[in-house]
Amino acid sequence: MIKSFSKYNHAVLMIMLITMIFSCKKEDTAHAMPPTITGVTDLINRGTALSSVKYGEWIVIKGAHLATTFKVEFNTVLVSDSMYYADDSTVTVKIPANLPDPINNPITVTTKYGTATYGFKIMQPAPIINGFNPEAGLAGDVVTISGNHFNGVTEVKFDNAVATIVSKSNQELKVNVPAGVTSAFITVTTPVGSVTSLTRFGFKYVIYDEKLQTGWSNTSYSTTAVLNHTTTVKRGTTAISSAYTVGFGGFRLSKAAPALSLTGYSAIKFSVFGGTGTEGKKARVIINGVSTTAFQILLKEGAWSTFEIPLSNFNNPATLSSIEIKEYSGLIVTVYLDDIGLS
Repeated sequence: MIKSFSKYNHAVLMIMLITMIFSCKKEDTAHAMPPTITGVTDLINRGTALSSVKYGEWIVIKGAHLATTFKVEFNTVLVSDSMYYADDSTVTVKIPANLPDPINNPITVTTKYGTATYGFKIMQPAPIINGFNPEAGLAGDVVTISGNHFNGVTEVKFDNAVATIVSKSNQELKVNVPAGVTSAFITVTTPVGSVTSLTRFGFKYVIYDEKLQTGWSNTSYSTTAVLNHTTTVKRGTTAISSAYTVGFGGFRLSKAAPALSLTGYSAIKFSVFGGTGTEGKKARVIINGVSTTAFQILLKEGAWSTFEIPLSNFNNPATLSSIEIKEYSGLIVTVYLDDIGLS
C-alpha cells in the first residue's frame, strides 16, 4: 500500500514538472518576439501621438515586446542605461542634448529578440549666437560665429547680404564678410529656425580703429591716454590705454566743429578691456557732456567686453560732439579701448 502510494506521488510530481516546463516554454515563446514601435508620446499626454519632439526632451516610445530592451539609440547616438526604463509596451527615455541631424533622427530600440527602428522627427532647438570675432572687418575677412545648434546651417547673412560659409560645426561657423558690408546684424538660418545677433558687425562710422579718425581729438581729464598702445589690443595692432590718475577721471574723445549728425545711426559701439582691479567696477558712458543721460557699464577684469548702446539711452541726441568713458568707482585703474564708433 505504501509502495503504491509512493509510485502515485512520483507520477503526480512528474506530471506537474512536465506541465511547468511546457508552460514556461510556451510563455518564453510568447515573449520571444522582435520589438515593434508604433508611436511616440510625451510623459503627460500618453494617449496623444506626437509628430515631432526636440533634443533633450523626455518621451515615451510606444510598441510591443519591449521589456527586454537593452539599447536605445537616436540616429546612432547611444542613450546611457540610466536614461531609459522599459516594460513590454513602452520605453521611457530622455533624448540626448545633441544629435547628428537637425531634424531626422530615427529611434532604434534593441531587445533580446531583435531590433526596431522608427523614423521620427527629433529636431534641434533654434540656433543661438553667443558672439562673433572679429567684430569689425573688411569684405572677404573671415568672421568666426560662436553659439550652438548650427547643424544643417543653410544660410548666413549680414543684413541682406549672403555670406560664404568657410567651415561649420554645431557650435562654430566661419564665414567671409560679404562685399559692401560695413555694419550689419548677422543672421544664422538652419532647417529649424533663424537667429539674429544682438549687436552689429562693423561700424557705419568709425571714431577709432587703428588710429583716431580725422576731426577727433583726445580731450581726456585726470587720465593718461595713449592712443597707439600695442600690448593689449582687441583687433589689429593698436588700441587705446587709459590710465585714470584720479578716481572719477574721464577718458574723452571730442569732435571738432561742426558736431557729427546722428541721422542714420542707432547706437554707440566700443570694446573695453578691464585692467587690474576693475572686475565688476562701474564706468559711465557720457555723450556731449550730458551726465544726466549717462549709461552705466560694468567692467570685466582681464577680458574684452563689447558694448553697443542705443542712442535712445542718451535721449536720442541729434548730433555727437564728444564721447566719454568715465571711471565711476573712485579708483586709480587702467582700462583699454578699441573699435569705437557708431552703428
